[in-house]
Amino acid sequence: MSDILQYTFFQNALFAVILIGLAGGIIGTYIVTRRMVFITGGITHASFGGLGLGFFLGISPLFFAVLSALGVEWMSRRNGVREDSAIAAFWALGMAIGIICIFMTPGYTPELSEFLFGNILTITHADLILFSLYTAGLILVFILFYRHIVYTAFDRDFA
Repeated sequence: MSDILQYTFFQNALFAVILIGLAGGIIGTYIVTRRMVFITGGITHASFGGLGLGFFLGISPLFFAVLSALGVEWMSRRNGVREDSAIAAFWALGMAIGIICIFMTPGYTPELSEFLFGNILTITHADLILFSLYTAGLILVFILFYRHIVYTAFDRDFA
């Protein structure tokens, strides 16, 4: 086992798993408490639309995932739609856009599975710095706004 850890890419992968696991534990607790577990599937499948647009138009797929999450929140707050219905709508929309755009993109897209599933062994030091900043920022926000987050997690209307 210690032989594996002599390679830098394994060390980067291990540190990334620790950082992302910490962030996922913090966010996951909030998501489960709010009964929004369905959102993880919705955002990931809506991101497929961003992946299709990214290949077709040459833009980043991450932008589409963030827009999908904000769209779910906007739709559920402003239009009175239940969150699970908004998530399902963005899920279907993202998948449809992704399939159409990938179909319309000329040629073969061999990097598609790399975008969909990723490869933890390709994480760089720059990625680790980004993950560290994200995790530190997340921890800071949860420390500063802990009471508000807990109140919102259990009863959004009362909070």
